[in-house]
Parts: sequence; C-alpha cells; structure tokens
Amino acid sequence: MPSLSIPSIARSLADIFFARSCVHCGDAVEESSYDFLCSTCAREIFLSMPPACSTCGFPFFGMLAGPKICPHCAELNPLFDEGKTLFLAKGPARSMIHELKYHSGFYILEDAAKMIEQAPFYQKYIDNAILVPVPLHPTKLRERGYNQSEKIAKMLENVTKQRSKVENLLIRTRFTQTQTRLHREQRHQNVKNAFALASDAVVIPDQQYILVDDVFTTGSTLNACAQILQAAGATRLKVATLGHG
Repeated sequence: MPSLSIPSIARSLADIFFARSCVHCGDAVEESSYDFLCSTCAREIFLSMPPACSTCGFPFFGMLAGPKICPHCAELNPLFDEGKTLFLAKGPARSMIHELKYHSGFYILEDAAKMIEQAPFYQKYIDNAILVPVPLHPTKLRERGYNQSEKIAKMLENVTKQRSKVENLLIRTRFTQTQTRLHREQRHQNVKNAFALASDAVVIPDQQYILVDDVFTTGSTLNACAQILQAAGATRLKVATLGHG
C-alpha cells in the first residue's frame, strides 16, 4: 500500500471537514479531476487544442483549410513569432482568471497546471525558454500586491521542472487605464511606450523568450512588450497565455 505524505494526509483531512467549493458555481468539489472546479464546471473548460491560430492560439473549429491566422489577429501585425493559449476564457475558465487576478486566488494555478498536463502541445511549447512576465506598473503592483502574470510564469516554470526560467526583463514605465473597456485601436494607443527594458536585463539574441500574460485579447500589450525585447536584440520571441478572451 503506497505511503501518504504529511501534506497529502493534511489535505485529505481538510477536505473531509472543510469541503472545497467550486470557483465558478460554488458547489462542493466532489469526484472531480480538479481541486477547485466541480465535475460539472470542469466539463465546460475548453482547452485550446490544435489546430489553432499561430499568433494567439485561438482554436480553429473543424478542419483548417485556409490562413493560419484567426480574425482576432488579422490586424495585429505581431512582432513575436508564435502564440499559444491554454483555454478559452469563458464560464469557469473566466472565473479562474478573475479569482487569480482580483482576489489573490493563487490556488487556481494548481488546476491550471493539471490542465497543462492534458495539453502536450502546451507543455512542449513552454519548455526550455526564458519566461518573461508582462509587468505591472509599480502603482498597480502596490495596490494589488502581486503580478498575476509573474505568478502564472512561476507555475509554468514548475510545470517544466525548471527547464524554463522566469526572468523579469521588462518594467512598466507608464500607468495605463485598464484595457477591459477599450476597443482595439484604443488598446494599442493605451500601451504605446508603456514598457521598457529593466536596468539589469540581459537579452541573449539566440535565446528563446516567451512573454507570459493572463489573457490574450487583441494582443496589443504583448506586442508592445515584444517590441522592447526585439529592440534589445531578442530574435526568438513567442507568447503564452492562460486564456483567450
């Protein structure tokens, strides 16, 4: 009979006396493959499996018989080589990101890591790279207390068993309004000249860099960050996000 570690025993006891609630619907999490999604909500998670847009990772439904760029990215003109997203940021997946971003819900990253285990395309994509989180402005960082993109990048580092490493190569030099309510062109203008290279950053031209953010929407923020790394000499740039929304 396999032995149980002390943390495993502690968690099992906690589950008995304090049932975990689903991050989306609030029901008790029972007989689910995830720790913070009930089995019903887990079935609503749509992993962004290939074939998918080469720029953002948005999945193509059905056979791919045309361009490899989706309508979301038609006007982007990306400065990075490729993009991948783990899931569509709808329903339970959106609740996961909201909990992480606004309520210090770092625990949802445990379930995100389990999802990556089911997505070999994503595992391979993030392996053996420098993971660069999209930075927050110091004011926003003080308000929130953490950078959710850095938390995601650290989770990805652990998923790769430290074959990929997190490096904070970028800083945010200008406080910008939230992108949530802005349309495409406004988003582009909002983040223009908002980023810079960190003072201690070292960019190696032939190293693989992956910009990490929580959600890919129009790609404006990731493109603005890519521009800085490209100007610093990076020649191999990709992006990875948890969700696409």
